[in-house]
Amino acid sequence: MNATVPQTKPETAVPPLSAPTAGPQPEEISAKTQAFFLNSHPGRLFLWMAIPGAVSMLASSLYVFLDGIFVGRLLGNEAFAALNFVFPLVILNFAIADLVGVGSSVPISIGLGRGQDREANNIFSCSCVLIAASGAVMGAVLYLFAPALVRLMGADGSFARSAVEYLRVYALCSPVTTIVFAVDNYLKICSRVRTSMVLNILMSFLGAGFEFVFLFVFGWGIAGAAAGSCLSMFLCAALALGLFARGNLQLRFCRPRPTRSMMRQILACGAPTLLSNLSGRISAILINILLVRFGGASAVSIFGMLMYADSFIASMIYGTLDSMQPAVGYNYGAGKQARVRSLERYCFSYSGVISLVPALVLVLFPDRMVTLFIKDVDADFIRTATVALRLFCLCYLTRWFVFSTQSYLQAIAAYVPATILTVCQSLLFPVLLLVLLYPARLTGLWLNVPLTMFCAAVLAFFLLRAYWPRSTPSGPSSAG
Repeated sequence: MNATVPQTKPETAVPPLSAPTAGPQPEEISAKTQAFFLNSHPGRLFLWMAIPGAVSMLASSLYVFLDGIFVGRLLGNEAFAALNFVFPLVILNFAIADLVGVGSSVPISIGLGRGQDREANNIFSCSCVLIAASGAVMGAVLYLFAPALVRLMGADGSFARSAVEYLRVYALCSPVTTIVFAVDNYLKICSRVRTSMVLNILMSFLGAGFEFVFLFVFGWGIAGAAAGSCLSMFLCAALALGLFARGNLQLRFCRPRPTRSMMRQILACGAPTLLSNLSGRISAILINILLVRFGGASAVSIFGMLMYADSFIASMIYGTLDSMQPAVGYNYGAGKQARVRSLERYCFSYSGVISLVPALVLVLFPDRMVTLFIKDVDADFIRTATVALRLFCLCYLTRWFVFSTQSYLQAIAAYVPATILTVCQSLLFPVLLLVLLYPARLTGLWLNVPLTMFCAAVLAFFLLRAYWPRSTPSGPSSAG
């Protein structure tokens, strides 16, 4: 059945803050961008958008790997465990910014596909202000309550102090770092995928360089790891915002004029991402509590290795799907259902291949992954980590399908099904499995993600059948 986009109100004039006197005019930029998204061959468009997105996320994943290696090898097992223990709270620090960033990107893409440039500029400008304000509020809350939150999760002693120290650096930098992922989306909407790629690669290299200097040269401890990451995000966010401030991109800053309907639309489109962040972090916190109970800091370290390996594969998939959302949104807003189907077939096929091939490498060489992060571990630790990694890799049989379906539903502004799939995948299924597999102790925790993804894939199959674009208008009357 076909999902159609609800009609929007006529756009209102929003005057730009400043108009450049030279360079391409807004109408020329808009026509070129629309031609690129709406007329390019689907295969060429996929390669043009997907390759920079995949390269960007590959660079980010390599930095995440180096981050774990630096902390584990230079600071030791306890610091590595503390980083992974508190990282769900770090992700929560970006939750509101991600809500606004993703929630604004969908209506901006669809609006530009309809030719509503002024309305898109207003959403863009309001979103940037809202992200900065929310970052300041979230940062203040996490900084003040960091010790209480870490104690509540079951940590104590030097382990807890390291976790608080790491979290507080991110909290202090929150007002100037949380916008970095949103501006990346906005660059892709303006078809500046290569610029996005360059900034992501630069951010990864800067982060690795700063972190090495702060840890190895200055000896700042775990706070240095967080500081290196935050400094690189701030610099690249500032560079990206500078590109928009020049006025040569399709999206331009204007005097923000927020409306209730606009805020509702942002919240509705960003709800799946917010719920994914919140519910996913709740699940991760519950898992960390059980890891400490069943296996102590060593179990947290092993699960941290699983998350680092997973971030490498998941980021490759997410980077491509995220890069393709503006193209899908443009064509969906323009009513080109056949092109939407064609683009999504490329997305699903790519995700399946990228998911299964690296997972096979992890299954065949799990011991190499263990010794990569932490040195001087005993044989029992390696055996436990090897079993955990091989069980965890079962999730890649179905995860690619869940990710692809989620991305598609968000791209066409299918709020309700996207939210249902997100909540089930991130919270309902994992928590239910924590209860059912509790007697299996650590083995049950290693199997939590694979079984969650299997259940989510079944649900995604039925949602995709209902919302896959058809050539005839039979189906739900709206996307949500």
